[in-house]
Amino acid sequence: MSDFSVRPLRSDEERAATDLFRRALHAKEMTDEEWSAIAPSMQPDRGFGAFDSELIGTLRSFDSEVTLPGGGTTPLAAVSLVGVRADRIRRGVLTALMRAQFEDFAARGVPAAMLHASEGAIYGRFGYGVAVRAKSIEIDKRRARFRPEVPAGGQISLLDLENTIEQWPSLFDALPRTRPGMIARSPHLWPGYERELRRATTPVTTAVHSGADGVDGYVTYTVERAQFGSPALLKVQSFHYASPDAFAGLWRYLLSVDLVDRITAEKRPLDEPVELLFTDPRDVAVNKVQDEGWFRLVDVETMLGARTYRGEPVVIEVTDPFLEHNSGRYRLSEDGAARTTDPADLELHADTLSMVYLGGWRPSDLAFAGRVRATGETALERADQLFGTRVNPWCGTFF
Repeated sequence: MSDFSVRPLRSDEERAATDLFRRALHAKEMTDEEWSAIAPSMQPDRGFGAFDSELIGTLRSFDSEVTLPGGGTTPLAAVSLVGVRADRIRRGVLTALMRAQFEDFAARGVPAAMLHASEGAIYGRFGYGVAVRAKSIEIDKRRARFRPEVPAGGQISLLDLENTIEQWPSLFDALPRTRPGMIARSPHLWPGYERELRRATTPVTTAVHSGADGVDGYVTYTVERAQFGSPALLKVQSFHYASPDAFAGLWRYLLSVDLVDRITAEKRPLDEPVELLFTDPRDVAVNKVQDEGWFRLVDVETMLGARTYRGEPVVIEVTDPFLEHNSGRYRLSEDGAARTTDPADLELHADTLSMVYLGGWRPSDLAFAGRVRATGETALERADQLFGTRVNPWCGTFF
């Protein structure tokens, strides 16, 4: 292994670190203008770099909080911009960066982390697991017809690009984050969202839905057409709502937009029932199901005690090779969670625990795949009930 050291990034090293990350993804380095737009996104004291004679690897995080099963929240580190220079990979650089970052989380009392993975084979060895999945859908607007019982929805008002940029933070913050896995958006994320909106090659529009109690949803979209007279595609960029009326009303609006043939929406909740709005559910095609959020319980004991459970008790034995202090047995019940010396009903690794924690996977499904070992006859049934959630987890925020 090459000699290198890991330390927090200085403010004057942030641009070089961001460019290193971009090169790792085979993207061009930023221009001065692009860096001026993105620099405010760099939350101070959250970046790390690996150095030999120069910068060879980097990662960073943003402060946030995540909604847990039961409706509570806990601090979360939103991990991003992870990259190692191509001539320094497979030399322990990423492992050292991850250890430094986890030590920082522990020192600051941050018990959980989440990231979006560019490659799916990397993060399991660090205890991250696919906790949140999402679907991408496409609707044939020319065929789709609403069922008669679908709510009519409320009032729709439109925002152009400048008003979207100005009002997006307040619109998002005004809506409840009810699904497990939804996160608060750090102020440092909004400059990046603004940059992406301004890079759009077609007009950006936001439709805001207002019900009896005021604003309760919005959808931001663009419309793309290859050439005049060719089929047009409406692409949903962001879609959030607080009620069934807002959900139906915003879809009614999207289906009413003229000169559009197809509508696509990416990374939507797996159980979001869009197809049930229409007389023929086949007018809504699911094009892809993919991982949307990789979760990590940095402090297993704290996180197991932070969410709620329903059903009969289960004792789980967790093995965490990367953060060994998390390894051990925990008794889970409707009364909470605590370490125990009782015999284990289930045995699993930290990455697998991260997968079941938000309710996105049943322990029995993971046992079927060999990821969970059950030692009691009813253990899987009890664990499925304990970890189960009313709705599927969803993040809904890219970082």
